[in-house]
Amino acid sequence: MRAEIKHVTEYRYQEPVWDSFNEVRLHPQRDERQNVLAFNIHVTPDVPVTSHRDYFGNLIHHVHVHERHTLLRIEAHTLVVTYRSRVPAPTSVQSLDPFRGELTEFLIASPRIPEAHWADIFQITAPLRTGDLPDFLMELTRTLYRRFTYTPGATNVRTTLEQFAGTGRGVCQDYAHAMLGICRSLGIPARYVSGYIYAGANFVGAEASHAWVEAYIPGSGWVGYDPTNNTEIVEAHVKIGHGRDYSDVSPISGSYHGSTRGELDVEVKVYDQQQ
Repeated sequence: MRAEIKHVTEYRYQEPVWDSFNEVRLHPQRDERQNVLAFNIHVTPDVPVTSHRDYFGNLIHHVHVHERHTLLRIEAHTLVVTYRSRVPAPTSVQSLDPFRGELTEFLIASPRIPEAHWADIFQITAPLRTGDLPDFLMELTRTLYRRFTYTPGATNVRTTLEQFAGTGRGVCQDYAHAMLGICRSLGIPARYVSGYIYAGANFVGAEASHAWVEAYIPGSGWVGYDPTNNTEIVEAHVKIGHGRDYSDVSPISGSYHGSTRGELDVEVKVYDQQQ
């Protein structure tokens, strides 16, 4: 798929603020499944934009507005081509044994996924050690899709995984955190992915940044699953970056000086140029 993406974030303040420093994670990754043809970022007020790669290899742009302002607008335009994902080769759950040591950071607790036996909390039966790992992960994806109810506005970035477990209503971020918690509690290394999804493929989650999970499968590497849409990762998915959970790859995070509270407005559009 050849996709054009427009992502606009606006912060409006009733009184001027200053020294606004923001980390922007909107640049898609380049890998075997996707290629970035163009990326542009525009900021109002007009300020220089710098960048670096974080610990996980994600590209972060830095936006620092020194002067007083009542509007901060960050607009990113991307042109990207995505390809089909490779089907993971069958392998047993026990084939993970030699890899858990080097992938410990994706097995232990993280800021938004505290230590708990999430498989029990979400009533997921552990797979047999001789069972096929890709089959289990796809069945887990289906199970979570059927169990939860996609409900925009039911949760926010401060909603805990425990709270979501109690209601079963939320958005892609909640689905992803639940699957991460389950996988990690069962000894399956898994990481959070931030990105976009094309709604024209009859998927939900295109109204903002999307989220899914990548699990490690020996012989195949990191393989993506989207429990919000009951699917493995397909051409409609555009990956921005990955981390332990949402806190590592939030689209925009930052701080500013000034006591006033801001109003946030986000607009995301994903267009298939081949349509």
